[in-house]
Amino acid sequence: MKFGVIVFPGANCDRDVAYVTRDLLGQPTRMVWHEDSDLSDLDVVVVPGGFSYGDYLRCGAIARFSPAMQATVAHANQGKWVLGICNGFQILTEVGLLPGALVRNRDMQFICDRVPLRIERTTLPFTEGYRQGQVITLPIAHGEGSYYADAATLAELEEHQQVVLRYCDAQGNVTDGANPNGSLNNIAGICNRQGNVLGLMPHPERAADAILGSTDGLAMFQSLLQARTTVMA
Repeated sequence: MKFGVIVFPGANCDRDVAYVTRDLLGQPTRMVWHEDSDLSDLDVVVVPGGFSYGDYLRCGAIARFSPAMQATVAHANQGKWVLGICNGFQILTEVGLLPGALVRNRDMQFICDRVPLRIERTTLPFTEGYRQGQVITLPIAHGEGSYYADAATLAELEEHQQVVLRYCDAQGNVTDGANPNGSLNNIAGICNRQGNVLGLMPHPERAADAILGSTDGLAMFQSLLQARTTVMA
């Protein structure tokens, strides 16, 4: 399986993702400069975290116009897999691959922490390695991570099981007290209707190597490898 990780000016998590896909999982990985537009050799495009183009105007508002993101839209429209992490999630909403928006955190402060998350759906290529209702812990680091959508969009997300991860407490209870940023419905990650595009604010790549104290995020990348094997079988 070949991964591509988009590199924007201001991105700071692209190398972390490549370390997981290339060094931990041994998969071919190409760093895709934001001006590149040919993604035809890639199976998975990862839009990483950071501060693309300095997050000027609005998080992801400039990145959406890059040639690499226009190619990512075409990649997704072909049914191929796209994973957006943190700033990558913000970019995916800006470019229209995912509904809603990420706005300023409830307390108007940047949050850097580790939080429990409940896996809401395991029938996706990104989450087949988890159990339904499993509680995992992943790092978060964002100032604009509060998920917002209008009532109709929220209802559609719930109806079509597009909410993939929710903020919860250590026991898996979804409560306001377990919500670090004010996201509606405690949403930490969503997918598109087709299930080939996933965006999440937490950082699975920062919890993929045991030396960092947790491997809860590794299964997200391993799931893609397993899904690829299943498709080819």
